[in-house]
Amino acid sequence: MNAGHSQGPNLKRKAAHEFQELAAIFLYLAFFFCALATYSMLLLDRFHISYFTYGAALINALVIAKVILIGEYAHLGKKHEAKPLFYSALHKAFLFGLLVFAFHVLEEVIKRLVPGEGFAGALREVRIDDLLARSVVIFCTFIPLFGFRELQRVLGEDEFRALLFRNGTARTSEPSGGN
Repeated sequence: MNAGHSQGPNLKRKAAHEFQELAAIFLYLAFFFCALATYSMLLLDRFHISYFTYGAALINALVIAKVILIGEYAHLGKKHEAKPLFYSALHKAFLFGLLVFAFHVLEEVIKRLVPGEGFAGALREVRIDDLLARSVVIFCTFIPLFGFRELQRVLGEDEFRALLFRNGTARTSEPSGGN
């Protein structure tokens, strides 16, 4: 009976932590995807505000944030965490970029399967050049994201947040060798 009561708060704490992780990744990706949507609309000379475009960018950010959390839960890229921070972040950005690319291909195939095309026909209709271009943008977006996530992993959550959101340094260091 005691184990059931101690499991509840632990489960709530884990759920709250995962929600915070999801929210942080979502906000980061939403910023980039909405900026990219704005840039695309301006580039294509569409000056009217398209709420659908922003809605799609936000949904895409949410889905990709969840894909990232699933990839992290599956320990994707863990074996390179002993390498320098830059290489670890770059490697994870590449691996997670491939994972998102695979999900985009799957998404496009499913979209084409719904109207009744066969799997081969649906796969043939996928614009691979468009997906590769999106993947390059996502990879470039992932480099700073995983750089910060790796820095957070190395420093610890409390130290990382203190470094980012408090004035001055995260902790004051004592001069070495002094009494």
